[in-house]
Amino acid sequence: MSSNSEASFTFSDLFAGIGGFHAALHAAGGTWAFASEIDPDAARVYDYNWLRPLRERGACLPEGVEEFRVSGDIVPLTDPEVLVPRADVLAAGFPCQPFSKSGFQRGMAETRGTLFWNIARILQDEKSRPAVVMLENVRNLAGPRHEETFATIVRTLRQLGYRTADRPAVFSPHLLPRELGGRPQVRERVFILAHYVGREAAEREENFDEPIVTPKTYETDWRKESWDLERDLPLQPDDEVPGSYFLESAESKWIDTWDRLLTEVAGNLGPGERLPGFPIWADEFRTLEEAEDRIEIAALRGEPYPVWKRTFLLKNAQFYERHAHLLDKYRLELDAFPASRRKFEWQAGPHRPLRDTIMHFRPSGIRCKRPDYVPALVAITQTSVLGDRRRLTPRETARLQGLPESFEFRQSSSTTVGSVAQKDGASYKQMGNGVNVGAAYFVFRQYVLKHAEEIGEQAPGLVAAIKSSPSNPDLALS
Repeated sequence: MSSNSEASFTFSDLFAGIGGFHAALHAAGGTWAFASEIDPDAARVYDYNWLRPLRERGACLPEGVEEFRVSGDIVPLTDPEVLVPRADVLAAGFPCQPFSKSGFQRGMAETRGTLFWNIARILQDEKSRPAVVMLENVRNLAGPRHEETFATIVRTLRQLGYRTADRPAVFSPHLLPRELGGRPQVRERVFILAHYVGREAAEREENFDEPIVTPKTYETDWRKESWDLERDLPLQPDDEVPGSYFLESAESKWIDTWDRLLTEVAGNLGPGERLPGFPIWADEFRTLEEAEDRIEIAALRGEPYPVWKRTFLLKNAQFYERHAHLLDKYRLELDAFPASRRKFEWQAGPHRPLRDTIMHFRPSGIRCKRPDYVPALVAITQTSVLGDRRRLTPRETARLQGLPESFEFRQSSSTTVGSVAQKDGASYKQMGNGVNVGAAYFVFRQYVLKHAEEIGEQAPGLVAAIKSSPSNPDLALS
């Protein structure tokens, strides 16, 4: 680890994807020491954007590192022998598998068979043990269904000598203003941060911290409603976007029909009424009596509907009875749509034309939202649709994840010199799987500043680097 007070530190990047953690830690003053990523497409994009520049400028290799490359599967690199080099910081957006023995308080033994166990092996080995750990996972890891899983992770970290909070930091980039690296994307993620203090100190109750930040504890004058996607992302001008990103005629037809239907319904609402927030389902445009009969028949057959579906059917029946004279005019058009496009979910507040919303074409239906910030990018093809025009481009999704403009969706070639452009499907998937740079940077920087005295005993260069780093990672990445 760092042995002087120079403002520098090294980091390892596990389950690295295309390098969201790399961007955040590089912006904080860190130097790459190791990366592991099992997906070959993501690994080649990581190499092209982060390691190729190091090779081309003849950068010095970190101590104990033989070459600038992305290693593959982390499992053979940690079991039975740990082959990961030492670094000041270890970052890992690890997959969250169930811990089959969770709850028996067996520490590392409980994690065997999960990829968290491979992280724990690195932390256990004195030759590779980092000063600070930053783990990232989906929001559900902090939910009630995963209490035992999270408790096992915390218990294991403490047994390995790492001071960590009883609860995780939960944060999203849309809660940060642009000048702190925020982005107009709702992307709540769990961050588990810990630093090495030895087992005795780590298991002391007075060291059981509160999480460094949560949506409820983070105080700022910034309001998420202040985002403007076109201004703050910013969106690319339509005349600079290739035609392949614009909607097909069938998709435009779906939007146009729902837009006309919703506009008529909105004009039929009474004072104080709003468009329904529940999914409108054209297949269930029937009277309340018909809906109740359907529910009763299903129950008599011994196949009762679950509560959510009964509620859903009754609400749609009530909606239909209220607006039947309008809805019946659209039956033929809607019946011709694919099943998933006969459902519509309004989440955009007071009525507005669909061209002024953001939409998702989901397997469960079309969903629209206000045009301020977008839902979380996902690793499947549900790219946000801008009004009645087009989808977000890969470049715009990279901006949503806080990656610099220099970042490219290109892969270092494994067979020839140079690189190859990547297909959009892989790019969208990688952005959906990625960590947001601004959120990771903010949480990590706050944590190191809070625990600077203890962390400085292990990695003084890390603390010095964080204290001299800008509050906005964009300034270091531009």
